[in-house]
Amino acid sequence: MTKAGKKTTITFSDYNSKGARRAEAIVRIFTATCCVAVMVLVAFLLGYLFIRGVGSISWSFIFDSPQDRMTGGGIWPAIVGTLWLIGLVSAFAMPVGIATGIYLAEIAKQSRPVRMLRVAIANMAGVPSVVYGLFGFAAFSLAFGLGKSLLAMGLTLACVTLPVVITATEEALRQIPTEQRQAAMALGCTRARTLGKIVLPTALPGIITGAILGLSRAAGETAPILFTGVAFFAPVATDIMQPSMALPYHLYIMATQPTTPAPHIVWGTALVLTGMLSITNAVIATWRSHKRRKLQW
Repeated sequence: MTKAGKKTTITFSDYNSKGARRAEAIVRIFTATCCVAVMVLVAFLLGYLFIRGVGSISWSFIFDSPQDRMTGGGIWPAIVGTLWLIGLVSAFAMPVGIATGIYLAEIAKQSRPVRMLRVAIANMAGVPSVVYGLFGFAAFSLAFGLGKSLLAMGLTLACVTLPVVITATEEALRQIPTEQRQAAMALGCTRARTLGKIVLPTALPGIITGAILGLSRAAGETAPILFTGVAFFAPVATDIMQPSMALPYHLYIMATQPTTPAPHIVWGTALVLTGMLSITNAVIATWRSHKRRKLQW
């Protein structure tokens, strides 16, 4: 209302004024600059890592065991240990996390326990990873009697990964329009069939993206496995009850506490770890894009 008591009408020309266009241009320039800055930073980091580490990459470096007090040889036991951990985290965290996300998004009603559960999940995502390591040592290594083992490390990393998987699953399901659910149920589909045949296949790319983000974080964590079974040197693990080497811990030890400086081991290990995660993410991103195009058709 104006002072004279008349209503103020806003026309399209007001929105399309020079000031609005100028503000929109500033926002576009600012966001584009931030995007370019992030891309340049990532390209610089990957390029620098590639230049420093590519000279160390060879078949012997990848497939041999460490030698000469960890200053020579290869990193094959650490690669196998990391793959073991990724497999264990996938086996423990993915089913539980996806099922919890489905329950929160599709089944649970808005109630106080559900709100408390969401707060707990948000708090879990903010807990420092070293706290997870202490928890895993107390719960899995001591209370459950797993000792220093791959299984204890995998369970600890699964706890680290759970909040990411749950949140990504819930958000992916909430992105599915309600009209799709209503249309399926109007055609006679039960709620369970609608969820299994309509909702979940449509949300699958987003769910897989969250799962891969969680696995990438787990593969690069050092503190959670520091207390639960990672070894400075160990043979190739063949059993989940054995301690094992892992790429992130091997990188940390060689960069901070080597008996003899071996920078080629440090940069080569960093390049292998980054390459494993990058290849996995690229494959999943390609599959996700193909899946989305297929769903659009």
